Amino acid sequence: MIDGPGSTVSPYGSWRSQIRIDDVVADVARLAEPWIDGDDVFWIEGRANDGGRNVLVRAAADGSTADLTPAPFNVRTRVHEYGGGSYVVVGGMVVFSNFADGRLYRLDPGADAPVPMTPEGPWRYADLRPDLARRRFVAVREDHEGPAEPVNTIVAIPLDGGDPGVLVKGPDFVSSPRLSPDGSMLAWLEWDHPDMPWDSTRLHVASFATDGTLGEASLVAGGPDEAIVQPEWSPDGTLHLISDRTGWWNLYRIVDGPRLEPIAATEAEFADPAWIFDRSTYGFLPDGAIAAVARRAGRDHLYRIEPGRLLGELEIPFTELDSLRVTPAGIVALAGSPGDPSVIARFDPVTLAPAGVLRRSSSVTIDPSTISMPESIEFPTTGGRTAFALYYPPTNPAFVAPDGEKPALVVISHGGPTSNASSALDPAKQLLTSRGIAVVDVDYGGSTGYGRDYRRRLEGEWGVVDVDDVIAAARFLVERGDVDPDRLAVQGGSAGGYTTLAALAFRDVFAAGISLFGVADLELLEKDTHKFESRYNTRLLGPYPQSAALYRERSPIHAVDAISVPVLILQGLEDKVVPPEQAELIAAALADRGIPHAYIAFEGEGHGFRGAAAIRRMYEAELSFLGQVFGFEPDDAIEPVELPGVEAWRERRASHRSTPTEATSAG
Repeated sequence: MIDGPGSTVSPYGSWRSQIRIDDVVADVARLAEPWIDGDDVFWIEGRANDGGRNVLVRAAADGSTADLTPAPFNVRTRVHEYGGGSYVVVGGMVVFSNFADGRLYRLDPGADAPVPMTPEGPWRYADLRPDLARRRFVAVREDHEGPAEPVNTIVAIPLDGGDPGVLVKGPDFVSSPRLSPDGSMLAWLEWDHPDMPWDSTRLHVASFATDGTLGEASLVAGGPDEAIVQPEWSPDGTLHLISDRTGWWNLYRIVDGPRLEPIAATEAEFADPAWIFDRSTYGFLPDGAIAAVARRAGRDHLYRIEPGRLLGELEIPFTELDSLRVTPAGIVALAGSPGDPSVIARFDPVTLAPAGVLRRSSSVTIDPSTISMPESIEFPTTGGRTAFALYYPPTNPAFVAPDGEKPALVVISHGGPTSNASSALDPAKQLLTSRGIAVVDVDYGGSTGYGRDYRRRLEGEWGVVDVDDVIAAARFLVERGDVDPDRLAVQGGSAGGYTTLAALAFRDVFAAGISLFGVADLELLEKDTHKFESRYNTRLLGPYPQSAALYRERSPIHAVDAISVPVLILQGLEDKVVPPEQAELIAAALADRGIPHAYIAFEGEGHGFRGAAAIRRMYEAELSFLGQVFGFEPDDAIEPVELPGVEAWRERRASHRSTPTEATSAG
């Protein structure tokens, strides 16, 4: 970085940062699921200081805000384990899923407390929509009764309580029940094992009978090798959808009995993989045009579209947009940019121009000069291909490193593995960069936002292509002269944790690894996971047990003998996606071999940490771990992790350290 006036010379990693761990944890909310009802706007706040509880908040037309769901209610659903679509509001009446018991509750305007709508039992609900003409709601239900895998159906739930009636059953999975504006028809999506909803889905439509049941269903779009997502009816009753039939998730509408008519075809993605319910990237404007979000070149763009032509990108200050909600009264979305935390943002319903912020995810103000702005990089990887990433250089105007020193690099492998690197301000990255640690967030092959072919690079190649690409990103930055080739770390959570462990077990490039609830044993994952992902590995690796040998070959747990560098393992003990046994196996194997490592397990935490204590400890552990491994002292009053043997490991490494050329060509 550039030496500014009064800059103090200090080693990378030891810079004193204005961004403290408490700033990242205190008064920070996870914002999700915005909704508009009349002049009111609603959203969910996940509050770390309240044990991660999700609270439903309403912003009234006069600008006042109020919590609607009192403790201990937790507005969250575990359908597919990942949830989403956990509430809906109509006419001021709220219907929401409570996490503790899975039941739906109704909260009427002015009511003192929510009342249950669904009976007690082994059921979960998501993706709700009102059917008020029949005094009911429709929703996806997941039935966990019995020893077999859960059963997914679309049900009708009486407004006044009672047993839901089944409308759609049979497929392995269903989602997106959407009523036509006149209430006469229902559209929905369905798919079956082994497909995921970004592989192949079917869009069906059926008419309601006079008794409220559904008539014969018609297949109107989708099938093998085509992923339909986000069906929505326009106000005039035309069914719209997003399909990847051209290799890009683009908008279509159904016309003439049925025929899919493309709307503004372009090489951009108007959707992302449906890991959670009720994704929303487009909506209908009062004049008949469409407001839509599309991702290209590693960031989101907002468009105003008229059928048949794309009217150009709107100039907005945001690079990340999610959960776009469009009504005649207004438009809201989750929005983020490299310089500001995520917000609930308003947009003008006519011009689409930004019209204010309803809620910021953090009240902490960060000096802009301390924020590391991401550089979008494109770099060569194996097979003559190209991959993408966002690079964040060390940034702190108060410090400069000694001459000739280069910073350590943390290479982030995101989860999913179909997710993508986000350009929105991430305090976790800024904690590192403001202390003098470089970060690169990699969109390895398999990531979203670059078309179907890029997303499918990972098919049959999980543990190979992703590992190749995170290594290629590190090599690119080493060869460019940005980072220290001897101080490279890889970090990831969930599927990114698998990539992290695989990079450590099967390659010899990284000097450290941080795994957050990462997959260690692919066979164990196949045998002990939830329904939604129970066949996911069929495409990523091959059918099981026919491909059992490949599962073992690609599992880091069977190659722990090859891990020779320190590892930090972080795990929630209530994780149902990647059970704690995976982390415990890796920790035990590292202990048997005397490899420096730390295993920290968090009571009450699941797949992703929500409580303030766990989040604070996670950040402290990461800083302490990196400092001990890479030989710097963080300027923070933190509880260190115990890393037995790390000093001896550093001495051995120093005596056998390869040259920069050898380090960049390893693996």
